[in-house]
Amino acid sequence: MTPVRAKKLSIYVDETDKIMGKPIYEIVMEICYRNKVSGVSVFRGVAGYGGDRIFHTSKILELSTSLPVKIEAVDSEDIMSQILPEICAVVVKGLVEISDTIIIKPVAKGS
Repeated sequence: MTPVRAKKLSIYVDETDKIMGKPIYEIVMEICYRNKVSGVSVFRGVAGYGGDRIFHTSKILELSTSLPVKIEAVDSEDIMSQILPEICAVVVKGLVEISDTIIIKPVAKGS
């Protein structure tokens, strides 16, 4: 098995961040799908804070929560470079980072 160099896109937003009523994480997933990114995952955080320095946490007694969401996608540098401008245009209030990664075991297509 030969390791493959790739890029990992990580995006941190708030679960309540929306554009025209649609959650940012759904829009990002659609961009990735439309551009044939190998895969994308969305993770809902238990707690966190960002640039606004406001704590977001899930507590039983809170009626409404605004939790952090992390979106991750991994693919080639070419694909990531292609989608980055569109991603940055929709992530107005969040952190977008891209890093080098190595794929050790790729997921078989159709599995």
